[in-house]
Amino acid sequence: MAHSLDTIFAALADPTRRAILAMLLEDDMAVTDVAEPFEMSLAAISKHLMILSRAGLIAQEKRGRVKWCKLEPDAMRDATVWMQGFGQFEPVNLDAFERFLKVELENPHPAPDPE
Repeated sequence: MAHSLDTIFAALADPTRRAILAMLLEDDMAVTDVAEPFEMSLAAISKHLMILSRAGLIAQEKRGRVKWCKLEPDAMRDATVWMQGFGQFEPVNLDAFERFLKVELENPHPAPDPE
């Protein structure tokens, strides 16, 4: 099932979730290992993981008593294609995209004069 760009970008909007995705680029990880570097509760990390999972960016599975997370490699394909359409962003350079949006939202351009 394809996930909407809105859901994917909402999941990517949070720096903790982007950090989790970066960690999962290396290898599958147990939820407790994902939580280790963050100064937040396991319940808070679980909420972040649920958002990433609902967006289709990660998959979770139980192996014995341990819940594992893995990156879904094709999940950002639609978002990457959409961003590449702007030409000024490298594929999946979300930090640059975030900076661009921040500048645009802080400095709205005046509407053109209708004359």
